[in-house]
Amino acid sequence: MIKALRINGGEMGTPLRVLIVEDSIEDAALILDRLKASGYDPFSRRIDTERAMNIALDQESWDVVISDFILPGFSGLAALKLIQARELDLPFIIVSGKIGEETAVEIMRAGANDYMMKDNLTRLSPAVERELREAVIRRNHKQAEKMIKYIAYNDLLTSLPNRVLLHDLVKKVLLDRAAEGKPIALLLLDLDHFKEINDTLGHPYGDVILQQVGHRLSEAVGEEDSVARLGGDEFAVLLAKVTSKEDSLLVANKILKALEVPFIIEEIPIAVEASIGISVYPDHGADFDSLLQRADVAMYVAKKTGSGCALYSPELNTHSERRLALMGELRQAIDHDELVLYYQPKIDLRTGRIIGAEALVRWEHPRHGRIAPDQFIGPAEQTGLIKPLTQWVLNQALRQGRMWGEIGFRIPMAVNLSARNLLEHRLPEAIEQLLQQYGTAPEWLQLEITESAILAEPARVLENATALDRIGTGLSIDDFGTGYSSLAYLKKLPVDEIKIDKSFIIGMKENRDDEVIVRSTIDLAHNLGLKIVAEGVETKETWDQLVALGCDAAQGYYMARPLAPDLFIDWLKRSPWGFKKDEAG
Repeated sequence: MIKALRINGGEMGTPLRVLIVEDSIEDAALILDRLKASGYDPFSRRIDTERAMNIALDQESWDVVISDFILPGFSGLAALKLIQARELDLPFIIVSGKIGEETAVEIMRAGANDYMMKDNLTRLSPAVERELREAVIRRNHKQAEKMIKYIAYNDLLTSLPNRVLLHDLVKKVLLDRAAEGKPIALLLLDLDHFKEINDTLGHPYGDVILQQVGHRLSEAVGEEDSVARLGGDEFAVLLAKVTSKEDSLLVANKILKALEVPFIIEEIPIAVEASIGISVYPDHGADFDSLLQRADVAMYVAKKTGSGCALYSPELNTHSERRLALMGELRQAIDHDELVLYYQPKIDLRTGRIIGAEALVRWEHPRHGRIAPDQFIGPAEQTGLIKPLTQWVLNQALRQGRMWGEIGFRIPMAVNLSARNLLEHRLPEAIEQLLQQYGTAPEWLQLEITESAILAEPARVLENATALDRIGTGLSIDDFGTGYSSLAYLKKLPVDEIKIDKSFIIGMKENRDDEVIVRSTIDLAHNLGLKIVAEGVETKETWDQLVALGCDAAQGYYMARPLAPDLFIDWLKRSPWGFKKDEAG
């Protein structure tokens, strides 16, 4: 249900990979000349036998096949059947010196996309032009989808699997080992005092050390084991084949031994130490989340005691009691309005003016002070408290929006939804009732969902998203690039915008790969008719870079941190990014 599709094919210099099935060198050259005259920069190969075509298809990826109808010992229809047998999604265009109407009908029925006459190659027909443009778009989408899939499953700094891929690997190994009744182990490793390395040498050198740590970990484990980087200075190791808990302790000590040798950075020896927590299936958990949580408990103990590594045991898990107590207090916090909403503005990169605000929940605990969102939102999703929490946030955000509107500041409001929210049958109905209660037009509410939420239960998500679209609310994919939504499924969602995760934006200036990812995501979104928002904009250099890349909007500390409601209004009145009262509405 993408609302628009912008086609960029055929602009001057557009790359096009063309496989030409033609026995005449002159006719092949004429086809290439026609493509160049139409604005394409073709990379081509000419073949004239079935064997040569099979080799070409094995060796290269092609955007389009242009084939003569009759060749010595080969034919266009035979070439078409070869493409179909391989189930390749390639436009197939026949070129012929003479072709009658009946033959043309036969060709099209066989599956060809179009045909051209050799004596009329002075111009491409509109139908052929369309096929070529769509071939370029299809190729660009495939490349973008391949890149998005890679960054969704791999850590870009170390090229190791990330948390998402580790989850899938653990799930697969658990299925295999459970059937055999054998254990597996999950090791969680955190570098000690790594912040000091970054502060002393700088983040570029810290990144080099992280890369080298990943390399040493990979060398220290077996071929069937997996090393992943979960983020920051945190790594995980999946031991797919262990016979006992003692085996996992031996591997952990082997890893610690491998890290004892100093890392050399510009001839400076750098000592790196680590703490490792270990959990073992089935004794410590039956799935990825429980094994990771208990490895984290053990790692915390290893770090606290300085023991290097620790094996989980129930006696270590004081976190469970703390978590349960926190969730009980969260229920009270919701009921007694201990929570507060802060608002971060969204700025149009072309006009430099505010176009919306994102509502962000904070917990002001009466004893513990401010509790970070990542300490209570995740547990709230797991315990079911996310439903009343989201209801509270929606109420407060819409109430605040109405209050601002009454004093002349009408601001579109964005609210985050979790995977659990999206699976609720009555979600669209509940949101429609809230909009009516506060007199808010649906288009003034933007609902943000993460890619991982889409994958939880795609059919239900699509059903609710479609219902919300009928109501008129906007829908945004948040943290884009940190999870993987298939492009085919993304096209079905009534999405208005994509928000690029801040992890790519922050490193864009120094990291060429991050810039390529951001540029590709912007191009992908625009080709799908979507707006693109960059999160984590902290400097003018990043702002300028995003403007040059054609990004639509941005959020970040460079413009404004999340602000309490009264401070937000002050910011609107005084900031060059805000608007004056008479500009509102």
